[in-house]
Amino acid sequence: MSKPVRRPIDLRAFLLCVCLSMIWGLQQTAIKACALEISPILQVSIRSGTAALLLWLANRWWLHETWNANVRLKDALLVGLGFAGEFFFVAQGLSYTNASHISVLLYTAPFFAAMGLAIKLPEERLSLVQWGGLATAFLGIASAFLLPVFLEGGALPEGDRWILGDFFGLLAGLSWGCTTIWLRTTTMNNAPATQMLFWQLLMGFLLLFPIAFITDQAYVTLTPMVVGSMAFQILIVSFASYLVWSNLLKQYLAARLGVLVFMTPLFGVLFSVVLLGEKIGVPFVLGCALVIAGLLMMQSKNLRFLRQRRE
Repeated sequence: MSKPVRRPIDLRAFLLCVCLSMIWGLQQTAIKACALEISPILQVSIRSGTAALLLWLANRWWLHETWNANVRLKDALLVGLGFAGEFFFVAQGLSYTNASHISVLLYTAPFFAAMGLAIKLPEERLSLVQWGGLATAFLGIASAFLLPVFLEGGALPEGDRWILGDFFGLLAGLSWGCTTIWLRTTTMNNAPATQMLFWQLLMGFLLLFPIAFITDQAYVTLTPMVVGSMAFQILIVSFASYLVWSNLLKQYLAARLGVLVFMTPLFGVLFSVVLLGEKIGVPFVLGCALVIAGLLMMQSKNLRFLRQRRE
């Protein structure tokens, strides 16, 4: 079977990634808003299991994608393990360090993905300018979230436990990056998008649901906010947005897609300002400018190509 050809980023992919970043940024606010009523791990496990069932039903009665029987079970389990690991480490990290640190460290994922894919797949290799764009975008994220901590007197959690939390955040980024690598370099690369997503959601449920009970994080109090948040996370985040993302990974170069989701924590802060009344300052504005500059550098080849076509 011939390998599917991935396209460079175009306007369609960019706009879809903007929408996905907005959804995933709002997701973080939704999880935080009802964390006292239902634990983050339990939220992710329930939404993953429910979305997996909905996806299976949707494919059987509506989408009708034929799942690839040649996909190895170990590859499917590996991808699912990366997905579950990402959210497990995020939830654990939030117990020890600031959410801003987790947001920054989670978005080291494009670095891990880009490095792994550059070794495995020649078409995914980045130019020197694109590597510079990746670094610039990450510097923007770090500026937006970490500068307020050091310049405006933001307090870290007491003691040295924040180091453990930051380590968990880094592991979350590594897990997400590995998931992208495994999706592109194993037999899962030839699976349709619904099959890719189903295994991630199923493993997220099978691993995180018992962990919630083992770690005494299975508390839940049903409130209108919890019901609304879970409906959003199941239908919009885990079902619709992850399905769109899986389709994008099958159509476009993954390393280029990865840098576009650097916008997610920025949207998360904006939603926090609008919905939770939090304030932003100069570091956030500076961070936004660096992220935009990094995105333009990442797409420098495509911008030159479009300019040449117009000429």
